[in-house]
Formats: sequence, structure tokens, C-alpha cells
Amino acid sequence: MSVANQNQILLRKLLLIVLLMGGFAFALVPMYRKICEVVGINDTRDVNYAVANSQVDVARNVTVELVAAVNQNAPLRFEPVDRQVRIHPGEITTIRYRVVNTTDRVLVGQAVPSYGPAAAGKYLTKLQCFCFSNQTFQPHEVREMPVVFVVGRDLPQGIDTITLAYTFFDISAEKRS
Repeated sequence: MSVANQNQILLRKLLLIVLLMGGFAFALVPMYRKICEVVGINDTRDVNYAVANSQVDVARNVTVELVAAVNQNAPLRFEPVDRQVRIHPGEITTIRYRVVNTTDRVLVGQAVPSYGPAAAGKYLTKLQCFCFSNQTFQPHEVREMPVVFVVGRDLPQGIDTITLAYTFFDISAEKRS
């Protein structure tokens, strides 16, 4: 047998192997789907499948009341945008407070949180809060500041209302010295 004939036979065998591999790859998709269906993991094909947050206790509602106060020496107007929100424990919630610098000078303030009942503070986790750092306000500046928090699912059943209060202090004199 000549070298040319051997190369032709080898080329045909190689082409047959390529066609068989392509056919096998094409058959893998229906085989995979059938295996998933038999095993019971067919949810991967459900287009309407919605991911639910299993950390949220939708069977329970908690009212969070928002309160704002300023120290007697702080020339600020400070108030919650909404007075209360109803949430489910485990749900990430965003609220906003509005502050106004009523002076003609730059003011540095610090907000200090408090909770009612006091035991509720243990179950309220702030993810983002203006109280984490000092706030600098320009003269007559108006600003809305968010607080992102979650109330833990392990909040005792007897606590249905939480009061989240902030008191703003003018610490401008401390920052100058």
C-alpha cells in the first residue's frame, strides 16, 4: 500500500472520530436534561424561578419608629423623613433623616443612636449609617442621610415596636482645638 493511500485512510478515520465526537457533544444536552429530570433537579430550566431570601421572616411584622433630637447647643434642624416603617425581621431596610444647618458657618456634628426598648439595640444591625462618622455641614446646607439596617430574625416575640432615635451634637469647637 502506498503512502498516499495510508494517508487517505488515516484522514478518513480522523474525520470519522471528529464526527462521532461532535455527535456525542450534541447528544450531551438532552442527556443532561433527562438526568436532571430523573434526579429531580429540573429547576435549572424554570425561567420563572425566583430566588427568595430565606433570612426574611415574612410571617412577622415589626414597626420601627424614627425619632430625631438635637443637643441644646446644636444649631441644626434634624428630623426623620418618615416617622415609622413596618418591616419583616431579616429584611434589609433603608430609612432617611433630614438635617439642616441653620447657621452661616461650617458645622461639624456627630449623631448618637439610642434604642427603645433598650434590648432591641442588640437585634438591630446598622449596615450604613451617618452616625458612623462625624458629619460636616456647609452654611445653610440641607442633607438627607440614609440609614441601612436589618432587624434580626431572633428578635424576641414580645418586641413588636422598636424606636430608633438619634441625637445630633455640635462638635465644631472640639474639631477646631
